[in-house]
Amino acid sequence: MSNIALAAVGQFCATSAIHLNKIACRDLIQQAARLGAKMIFLPEASDFISHTRQEAFQLTTSIDKSEFVLDLKDAAQKENIWISVGVHESAPTNKIYNSHIIIDNKGNLVNVYRKIHLFNVDIENGPRLMESDTTIQGQEIGTPLRTPIGKLGQQTCYDMRFPEASIALRNRGAEVLAFPSAFTIKTGMAHWETLLKARAIETQSYVIAAAQTGQHNEKRASYGHAIIVDPWGTVLAQCPEHDQPSIAIAKIDLEYMKKIRTEMPVMSHRRTDLYHSIE
Repeated sequence: MSNIALAAVGQFCATSAIHLNKIACRDLIQQAARLGAKMIFLPEASDFISHTRQEAFQLTTSIDKSEFVLDLKDAAQKENIWISVGVHESAPTNKIYNSHIIIDNKGNLVNVYRKIHLFNVDIENGPRLMESDTTIQGQEIGTPLRTPIGKLGQQTCYDMRFPEASIALRNRGAEVLAFPSAFTIKTGMAHWETLLKARAIETQSYVIAAAQTGQHNEKRASYGHAIIVDPWGTVLAQCPEHDQPSIAIAKIDLEYMKKIRTEMPVMSHRRTDLYHSIE
């Protein structure tokens, strides 16, 4: 595997119409493949964003029966590209998993991460979003997955506010951290770029955050600004500030990452005699 590979990050505005979301994602996948990307990163809840809790349950299936996932598997194989994407997954209870899946360039589902931190907030003059009303939290941070752009640590959206998981993934070998997201506009304006740069700098890893963007329905809108950040905290690529589907492309250079880690070996400087090691 070459130490330099192109990655694409995407954004679009999902609705409850799964067939339209499939079309939007497929178009972004084709664009990324034409530009030479080895892997594309798509947002959280790319399969749908529902109007109501009841609609979410009605639209959710198991991953192996999901028409959305089946279509992306086909696209991955036809376009010879890996895909990271956030989807809903049925759980063995009356709730749902918020899952981040990886599909390889042969169309195989190779990993599933289930979001471990749920977004339960009631923002003054902003939205009230209680993810735990519909969703079960995952129970595993997971092990980084070898991909064409490097060893990938999977997380989702709100997980980025908890640095311990990112540090654990770095200690388990991650070179790239992915956060498919659907940030609110208010929190996005305040914290989106700052949080992602912080996770990149402290773990000395590439950070890729795909994003929902625009007005999904009368109750919900997302911030957008899908982004790729390098291990020094530099923004390498970012989608434009509009509601239309778009991608941004950047080189993932693992030799550059190794140079940063060698010249500033922060992980070996951690005082685990004074505070707990994060494994």
